[in-house]
Amino acid sequence: MADDLSSIAKDVFLGKGLKNTTLIWRMVVLTLAMVSGVYICSICLKQIGIGTATGKIGFLDIKVLEKPCPEPNIEPWEIPYVHYPKPKTYSREECSCNPVRYFAILSMQRSGSGWFETFMNSHANISSNGEIFSVKVRRSNMSTITETLDTIYNLDWVSSASKNECTAAVGLKWMLNQGLMQNHEQIAEYFRIHGVSVIFLFRRNLLRRMISVIANEYDRNAKSLNGTHKSHVHSPKEAQILAQYKPKLNSSTLIHNLKQVSDTTKKALEYFKSTRHILVYYEDVVKNRTKLMDIQDFLKVPHMELKTRQVKIHKGTLSSQVENWNDVEKALTGTPYENYLHEDYRR
Repeated sequence: MADDLSSIAKDVFLGKGLKNTTLIWRMVVLTLAMVSGVYICSICLKQIGIGTATGKIGFLDIKVLEKPCPEPNIEPWEIPYVHYPKPKTYSREECSCNPVRYFAILSMQRSGSGWFETFMNSHANISSNGEIFSVKVRRSNMSTITETLDTIYNLDWVSSASKNECTAAVGLKWMLNQGLMQNHEQIAEYFRIHGVSVIFLFRRNLLRRMISVIANEYDRNAKSLNGTHKSHVHSPKEAQILAQYKPKLNSSTLIHNLKQVSDTTKKALEYFKSTRHILVYYEDVVKNRTKLMDIQDFLKVPHMELKTRQVKIHKGTLSSQVENWNDVEKALTGTPYENYLHEDYRR
């Protein structure tokens, strides 16, 4: 009897032990399930956009892979000059796959570059952003030059010339004396790496350019147009007022000054000869506006009739624009620059 009671007590004890063990395991499993649930919920919350004060829950932040732009139908040599910039300040939207060409107009003051640039900016798909490096801090070293060029060519430069997201050619006007010649090696390398094409714009008649430079410098102080100075004008009346001034040229330094400008032009052509480029002369565009078609072909943009509102200031023969013409004629006769006395054009 005692053995039976002992056996029953043992069975009860074992039964309770098994029940306690099962309960503990259930608690462990439940705890693990709860921890796993909390973890999964935290991961989900990171992926879900929580709404603002309105209490609305946002959509999942799913990134859609951008479809690559189709290969343009161009010659193999053109590939380095075709770009697809992604501006930081706006989206190119439906034009994101429209290729963009980079260019730089290399010129000298009073060579018709402002007039020429207005033609280019009259094209719906060309943005030429002006004389960017006239501001000294932008050309203080190669780092600032590179930073400025990167901003321009990424379509993030804001100016009156900025077009819409469908710009097909973007660039600037760069004078030779604005850090270009001093840093020509690094700049030529930048042009090579980034596929920038160069438009050289010079004057054939450097004597005419000299007259324009001196007259423009005179008006900076004289401010002949109602107390204001204008380098470019948009009315025949304003042009007539500015043309009344006839500079007196220093005949003793005339040849030296002309040679200096001529040599600088030759150096620029030499420095950037390996860069894809086109050479344009101001006089040729004045006499034949079809030269502007050559520029559009060079930039691979659709042909358009280009226009400008600027009016030429100095017209007529050179002898009528210089106070001491006889001295100038005498100084240049028999020299390599004698042809400047006779090369003329009308428009």
